[in-house]
Amino acid sequence: MLAQQRQSRILAELRRSGAVRVSDLIGLLGVSDMTIRRDLEQLATDGVARKVHGGAVLAGEVAFEPGFAAKRLLAPGVKQAIAAKAAEMIRPGAAIALTAGTTTWAMAPHLAGIPDLTVVTNSTTVADAITELDTNKLVTVILTGGVRTPSAALVGPVADRAIASMHVDRVFLGVHGMDVNAGYTTPNLAEATTNRAFVESAREVVVLADSSKWGTVGLADIGPLSIAAHLITDASLPEEARRALADAVGDLVTVEVAD
Repeated sequence: MLAQQRQSRILAELRRSGAVRVSDLIGLLGVSDMTIRRDLEQLATDGVARKVHGGAVLAGEVAFEPGFAAKRLLAPGVKQAIAAKAAEMIRPGAAIALTAGTTTWAMAPHLAGIPDLTVVTNSTTVADAITELDTNKLVTVILTGGVRTPSAALVGPVADRAIASMHVDRVFLGVHGMDVNAGYTTPNLAEATTNRAFVESAREVVVLADSSKWGTVGLADIGPLSIAAHLITDASLPEEARRALADAVGDLVTVEVAD
């Protein structure tokens, strides 16, 4: 198969699901890891894809919203490392909020069994994961209700009113993108509004965003970079991004991820 044919096939997969993994493309196309990475590099150069850890996502569409199943396959090791670091901030008896997202979902195994912990979330996947793992029923999970988005977030007036009526110690906020000018963003207008309600309800905001989110801008803004008291990301963050974030956020935390 010629390079152009492979790249057309990869682009078709990207348009179908919004994201692809290198490991899946190797099996699909029957070529080497290096060949796939060169193809992704070319698609990135052409401006139709954006490389992320372990694969690529569709580029250039600020309103495009990949589904939860597609996003959970991207950079799982990075997300697990960020989630584990975030969980270290949680103590028994706390009341926290987790927004929808695959990195907040990855926190579930670390939260199950923390005594007297209350978790408010607008994610059915997060709520289910904690409930299934918390066999001793030590964690209270409050699901906001609302209308479900492709990313498994519950949004809209029902969710917003429920969140506005509560007060939490910290919100752990997953984002679609972070940019020095646009701040934290998401492709979904209603989800942005719901996330802003979470920010208003919390004493402290902790943003969880792997390095691939830097420079990505979604349709709707959640807030400026400065809303984060803590931002947890991975060590692959570019140096210019480190400088911009260090100036804007209260505490920039980077985690090392094994290859």
